[in-house]
Amino acid sequence: MRLALALISAAACLLGGVSLAEEPIVIKFSHVVAPDTPKGQAAERFKQLAEQYTGGKVKVEIYPNSQLYKDKEELESLQLGSVQMLAPSLAKFGPLGAKEFEAFDLPCLFPDRAGLHRVTDGKIGAELLKKLESRGIVGLDYWDNGFKIFSANSPIKTVADFKGLKMRVQSSKVLEAQMRALGAIPQSMPFSEVYQGLQTGVVDGTENPPSNMYTQKMFEVQKYANVSRHGYLGYAVIVNKKFWDGLPEGIRTQLSKAMTEATAYNNEIAQKDNDDALAAMKASGKTDFFTPTVEERKAMCVALEPVYEEMQGRIGKELIQAIRQEAGSIIEGKN
Repeated sequence: MRLALALISAAACLLGGVSLAEEPIVIKFSHVVAPDTPKGQAAERFKQLAEQYTGGKVKVEIYPNSQLYKDKEELESLQLGSVQMLAPSLAKFGPLGAKEFEAFDLPCLFPDRAGLHRVTDGKIGAELLKKLESRGIVGLDYWDNGFKIFSANSPIKTVADFKGLKMRVQSSKVLEAQMRALGAIPQSMPFSEVYQGLQTGVVDGTENPPSNMYTQKMFEVQKYANVSRHGYLGYAVIVNKKFWDGLPEGIRTQLSKAMTEATAYNNEIAQKDNDDALAAMKASGKTDFFTPTVEERKAMCVALEPVYEEMQGRIGKELIQAIRQEAGSIIEGKN
């Protein structure tokens, strides 16, 4: 009898241990682009590293291609806690009141990746991420996508060619001003709807890094492109502050390590992916790509210079000047 009672007690303890076993912490990581873009690949790398470094205590679920939320929905969903992690484009923070992030949308701001990273990896980048905390968001790091090119269904070699074109932009006052400076008509549209908008003629053209243009097959419905590299598209990887602060310190440390390594991976592959995407689109023969000379590119930047004066009151004159000084400027004399 005693043996039977002992066995029953041991079994009860064993079952209790199973039922009380800790469930993994789930991080839903939502984004709006394809899995094979730099952001999509970096999100998967973060998932692998996060689960590895935490020994399975964290499970990261990736939801690409706007499976959960579209552009305008995702930040609110993060603040409400419906999703824990996002990597939105930097322009998305303007509507939250963090208008300083719109500086990254300014045309011809960064002459190259080195100038860009002096800003994102330095004091200015850190101070900008800190501004998100009052909005219930913790900024973890910046991820590159790349420098943008213009595309349209008519030739766009000079500023005059943009006149009257309906050009899609993501929601951004700076990008709207940029298109108006070129004589185009800005049309705000969610990223997930751009291909159809181009295909049906709702918009005439758009701007994207080559990797986005290629993975979303926009080159199939755009006859012309200008390899202008006129602006930058990057992301901030962010997490719900209440969720992040509620994690055990050791878990946060391991996730931060995973994010640092995923960021290095993202920024390493971003340039190669964009170069490969541009080469693949050229090889397809579906889009005629024009590459401007240095002087032609400067002429476009001169035409876009009024955007800076227009946006000083919105973004902050001192911040714009600080970024230009740190990054260098495409236009001579604007350092």
